[in-house]
Amino acid sequence: MFDDTKLNALLAACVPGHPLPQAFYKDEDLFAADMALIWERQWLFAGLSCEIKRPGDWFTVTIGESSVVVIRDRDDTIRAFFNTCRHRGSRICTGERGTARRLTCPYHQWTYGLDGKLMFARNMGETFDASKYGLRPVACEIVAGYVFICLAQEPQDFSAFSARVTPYLAPHGIEHAKIAFESTIVEKGNWKLVLENNRECYHCAANHPELLRTISEYDGPTDPRYGSDGVVFAAKTARDEARWAAAGLPYAPVEEAPEYRLVRAAMERGVSFTMSGDAASRCVMGTLPEQDVGSLRLLRFPNTWNHALGDHAVAFRLLPLGPRETQVTTRWLVHEEAVEGVDYDLDTLTEVWKATNAQDQRLVETNQLGINSIGYEPGEYSPLVESGVMAFIAWYLDAMRDGLAARRRTLPIRVA
Repeated sequence: MFDDTKLNALLAACVPGHPLPQAFYKDEDLFAADMALIWERQWLFAGLSCEIKRPGDWFTVTIGESSVVVIRDRDDTIRAFFNTCRHRGSRICTGERGTARRLTCPYHQWTYGLDGKLMFARNMGETFDASKYGLRPVACEIVAGYVFICLAQEPQDFSAFSARVTPYLAPHGIEHAKIAFESTIVEKGNWKLVLENNRECYHCAANHPELLRTISEYDGPTDPRYGSDGVVFAAKTARDEARWAAAGLPYAPVEEAPEYRLVRAAMERGVSFTMSGDAASRCVMGTLPEQDVGSLRLLRFPNTWNHALGDHAVAFRLLPLGPRETQVTTRWLVHEEAVEGVDYDLDTLTEVWKATNAQDQRLVETNQLGINSIGYEPGEYSPLVESGVMAFIAWYLDAMRDGLAARRRTLPIRVA
């Protein structure tokens, strides 16, 4: 368990515009604080509704030591439960995904319906009340095919986020897509370093040649360099935005809340994340009018960033495994009727982000190694090219302070 007084002192020592002190990236106690104050309180991206298309389909996601099962019930509602039997606590679903008519604990065969209600518990006696022992629910919300969960007993309001981003996401038809490929890597770096790396393109020119074949280093009018270094790109963006407006596709940046960001960004070249810039799939996603709809980029702290294009989508999920280890899962989605080898080639579809993920893994791991040194001392962020990192760190520190305040309100009062 982390020490509140120590954590408060460390938070007070953080300097705006500077990276975090070393302990935030490597200390076991700080990692425990992250899990308790961030990951067990915030809304988290768990997966995609198209992973569980039929009643009884389920997948699991593990947050720290807590496994959650996300399942589609017989009424076509997606629910989430702690993956823990209400008898003696055994884990029920032991794999990553599956399908079942009901959920049965492998230990003593307590059996639950797809709605989480306890259906069968043998040899429990006549006075046993099964209605008291349904699976513990986890808050679950679906936003245009993206499944979010929250482990907190009293989750923060999610309706504003859902209402704001759904009009942007819905035309891409993620709920009716299919996963063409999935990749999971473990980066030997703190989860915050993974997100910091994602939030800036300062490193892109020297490290991401494949990615920069089609996209710009900056993604819209809120970038400090937009319209100066990027005059040609700004002109192309204006033309694309006029076309999207005529088609009824929203594109304006959504940045009013600190925990998420959304923007439809023009491609600098081509229409998709491929080496040629050509579409990776012949099938247009959802109800989009064409393939050239830019890259709809959704970021939500603490664990997801996404690109939805005209021909496919890429969904990223990170999960912390330890103070210096983070799991990153990438899913490539195409139209549900797209046929591999006919409508899309898997290598063409995945080549750019496979290369980019490997490059980012190397960068994060090298960053972690440097931070581990007794020579590490926080420098300064660039306000021109690292404003996204600064925004993430500001959100993180505020979330930690809010978590501490909530923790103090719930701690029992000691009487002398």
